[in-house]
Amino acid sequence: MKKHGALVAATLAIFLTFAGCKSAKKADDSEGAGGISSENMGTGADDNLMGDSDSGRAMGLQTVYFKYDSSEIDPDGKTALDANVAILKANPAVKVQVEGHCDQRGGIQYNVALGEKRANSVKAYLKKAGVSADRISIISYGKEKLVDSSMTEEAYGKNRRGNFVITAK
Repeated sequence: MKKHGALVAATLAIFLTFAGCKSAKKADDSEGAGGISSENMGTGADDNLMGDSDSGRAMGLQTVYFKYDSSEIDPDGKTALDANVAILKANPAVKVQVEGHCDQRGGIQYNVALGEKRANSVKAYLKKAGVSADRISIISYGKEKLVDSSMTEEAYGKNRRGNFVITAK
C-alpha cells in the first residue's frame, strides 16, 4: 500500500508540474499574439509583447520584398532596411529574427535555400549598417508560410519577403 501511495504522490507531483507549465505557456501565448505596435511602444501597456513586420506589430520594422528568384536587395528594400536600421539603433536591446520566405512556385528544397539567401542578405545589410550580428538571427521557411495563397503575380510578390520578428527587447 505504501508503494501505491508513493506512486500516486509522484504522479500527482508530475501532473501539477506540467499543469503549472501549461498555464504559464497559455499566458505567454496570449501575450505574444498581440505584438508590439508602434502606437503603444514605450507606453508600458504592451511593452512585453513580441511582434512581426508582416502584421505591422514590430515597432515599425518593415518587411523587405524580393524580385522573383532573387536574394538581391533592390532600392525599395534598401529604403525599408535603412528605416529598420534606425529603429534597431534607437532600441539597442531589441533582437530580431529575419524570416526568409518565397512564393509557392518551385521545389521545397530550392525555396528553403532561396529563403535562407534572402534572410542572409538582409542580415548582411543590417550588419554593414552597424547593427550587431548577435542581435540578428535568421530562418528560412521557403514557401511554407504564405501571406497570400492566390496564384497571381501580386500574391507571389507579397510572399517573396524577409519578415522581421522581434525575439527580445
